[in-house]
Amino acid sequence: MKIESLSTIDNATYLQKKEIADFLFEHLDEYGDPHGYIMNCLDYALDQAVDKGGFVVMGRENGEIVGAVVVNKTGMSGYIPENILVYIAVSSSQRGKGLGKKLMETAINMTTGDIALHVEPDNPAKGLYEKLGFTNKYLEMRLKK
Repeated sequence: MKIESLSTIDNATYLQKKEIADFLFEHLDEYGDPHGYIMNCLDYALDQAVDKGGFVVMGRENGEIVGAVVVNKTGMSGYIPENILVYIAVSSSQRGKGLGKKLMETAINMTTGDIALHVEPDNPAKGLYEKLGFTNKYLEMRLKK
């Protein structure tokens, strides 16, 4: 298993972002988003604009992505966590082998500042987040317009 990362300094190509988005779209299962939303997230994470940024951590086996984490910087240090974990997915063939934990530990080590994430109450990944030290202090509420 090879762990690699992409960030704003890597000048990610459209094809690199599409490969990641295709993987996430397929493996996020019922917790996923439309492909276009995932591409927008990757554009934000890997854009070189001053007001954007983040990174992707991937696990590869035989050249194929088998796990991925996307973290976006919020730019709101001090009042909202500096980072938000937007996506994490592991291929069904790799689940239960510790890859998700390894990807998350790598992502945590790459960040400066706090990390927020949203997780559905019934998502099995919730246990991993808790083992890594994430806590549930707030109830998130959204107004959709």
